[in-house]
Amino acid sequence: MKKAIFVSIIAVMLVAALAGFAPAKQDDFVIGIMTGTVSQGEEEFRAAQNAAAKYPGKIITATYPDNFSSEVETTVARTLELASNGADLIVFVQSVPGTAAAIDKVHEIYPDFPFITGVPAEAPEVISPKAGVILSADEIAMGTTIIEQAAKMGAKTFVHYSFARHMSYPTIVERHKLMQEKCAELGIQFVDATAPDPTGDAGVTGAQQFILEDLPRQVEKYGKETAFFNTNCGMQPAMIQAVLATGAYYPQQCCPSPYHGYPDALGIEIPEDKQGNVEFIVEQITKKIAEAGMTGHFSTWPVPINMAMIGAGVEYGFDYLNGEIDSLADMDHWKKLLDEQAGGEGKIKISPLTLDGVTYDNYFMLLSDYITF
Repeated sequence: MKKAIFVSIIAVMLVAALAGFAPAKQDDFVIGIMTGTVSQGEEEFRAAQNAAAKYPGKIITATYPDNFSSEVETTVARTLELASNGADLIVFVQSVPGTAAAIDKVHEIYPDFPFITGVPAEAPEVISPKAGVILSADEIAMGTTIIEQAAKMGAKTFVHYSFARHMSYPTIVERHKLMQEKCAELGIQFVDATAPDPTGDAGVTGAQQFILEDLPRQVEKYGKETAFFNTNCGMQPAMIQAVLATGAYYPQQCCPSPYHGYPDALGIEIPEDKQGNVEFIVEQITKKIAEAGMTGHFSTWPVPINMAMIGAGVEYGFDYLNGEIDSLADMDHWKKLLDEQAGGEGKIKISPLTLDGVTYDNYFMLLSDYITF
């Protein structure tokens, strides 16, 4: 009897061991996606829902709080919940303040747990050693391209809205510097304007109201040939509405995409069968702007970049977990998947971040051309 039990135990152990070494399949893995809420990051939220619909039962989602700067512990707790509730890898977009702390907490329990992060808010030297890979719109290069686009539109003045928290981010600071330099080169007046931080007491609503009231004052002061830019996602719809009403210019959102700010600002409803259809949303934006007599005053990237990060991140995550690639920072594989998300080869330019003489091999900067409505 004892011999039979012993043999049975050995058999179970052998099966378990063989299972552990068996080639993994996609069905064996679950990917967690951490995003903002609809009010602070609708693009990412919708992209996560799209991924869940594409891979039923293989995607679990969570959101960090709107006041993420003051509720870091909540972000950490929700990230740990994802890792503890079945996720084998986490795609974290936007990677707000607290992401590095969340990764540290997960690694205390699961030392090798993989993270794909996008739209980083923490300094490269902080987040780069923690995450397997970091994806970011090339905010630094945009310091040049945004101003060039504003000049093409006819802007003579460029107003840059931000606040202290954002102006502590190294990439935003460097982009701001390049914007000033490019404005000086092209003869465009550069104006710094301070907006309320939407994570403060006034919240997103208060910050939006400020833009609706202040932007017309700026146009009255500098004229209609003024281009506007804001570093915060939550204020984009209000800025689009204010630019539309004043006849000014809007070269690009903080996170360039046809989906970012435009549908809300212009009252565009996206039917269920048109969700994720970039051509549809571009047509609708173009139509609304033309109806307002503002053709040529608005532009963005044709690629919904934050959504592309999540879509490509999920595909990359499955490829990595399945052993098709052995690194989370394979730049060629990322380019292939991001091009697919953007609709064709060559749509996305990708390069490692170099800042203050340091190159970060797992921190990839993404860049696209413009579409003008």
